[in-house]
Amino acid sequence: MKLRVIVPCYNEKDVLHQTIQQLVEILEKDSIAQVYEYDLLFIDDGSHDNTITILQEAANETQHLKYISFSRNFGKEAAMFAGFEHSVDCDAVVMIDADLQHPPELIPDMVKAYREGYDQIIAKRNREGEHASRKWMTRCYYKMINYFIEDIELEDGIGDFRLLSQRAVRSLVSLEEYNRFSKGLFSWIGYRSKVIQYENVEREAGQSKWSIKSLFNYAIDGLISFNYKPLRTMIYLGLFIFLMSMVYIIYLFVDTLIHGVDVPGYFTLIAAILFIGGIQLVSIGVMGEYIGRIYYEVKRRPQYIVQASNVETPKFDKK
Repeated sequence: MKLRVIVPCYNEKDVLHQTIQQLVEILEKDSIAQVYEYDLLFIDDGSHDNTITILQEAANETQHLKYISFSRNFGKEAAMFAGFEHSVDCDAVVMIDADLQHPPELIPDMVKAYREGYDQIIAKRNREGEHASRKWMTRCYYKMINYFIEDIELEDGIGDFRLLSQRAVRSLVSLEEYNRFSKGLFSWIGYRSKVIQYENVEREAGQSKWSIKSLFNYAIDGLISFNYKPLRTMIYLGLFIFLMSMVYIIYLFVDTLIHGVDVPGYFTLIAAILFIGGIQLVSIGVMGEYIGRIYYEVKRRPQYIVQASNVETPKFDKK
């Protein structure tokens, strides 16, 4: 049986040696190496440091290390998809970050649960130690996104760190959409799942590659990728504004007829224009997001371009 650990990485030279060492040590113990033929597949997402050099040197020292290096930075979603696409022949696949914030010590427990018949073994972290404002914003985001999304449910603390069975991996690879939101796709494919809790862990080295802008864009991707409710919401909002406007017009008309009061025009007009104009801009932006995604989907561009690799892509009929 074959077990693969996929590790997306971007400018992680400061922690790579430690990551490789810890993963190998954990996979060699607890009898995993005796039951499974394992390897580590690192996906270098166009790093600007010497990440690929470290991976190539490590690959020369151990047969367990595989790597794929992109021609540029395509993003973590593309890196994860590349890992899955090259792992459809594996019996089980673990997805884990390179910065060791995902504790590798959970892998033996994941493998044990996999042998019990689960297709997805999901690691869920608590948020103890995080700033209160970040916790509050995260809770609000998940409440909002679960309100808009109908087919799936996303949980706070659940990310990409998980073990997937072969059929779960193949189901993900068969979804060929260009704009991917893996958090949602993991939930959408279903299968029997088990959740394992773990404590929040600080990075071993380096800095997070997620800026406020990238997190905000990722949040928008989550809202747009799985539903058309934002468009429906714009329709409801437009109807609500129309009805309120009609009520206000009737009120002003009746008030003028009865009391002969002049209609306060300037400030009312400016406020109405700004309010309705803002709603229109938001609506156009929402429609633009959907149209932009259609634009990229019809181009059928590849998710990534490989610059260097020591692993072959297994043949797999996505149909």
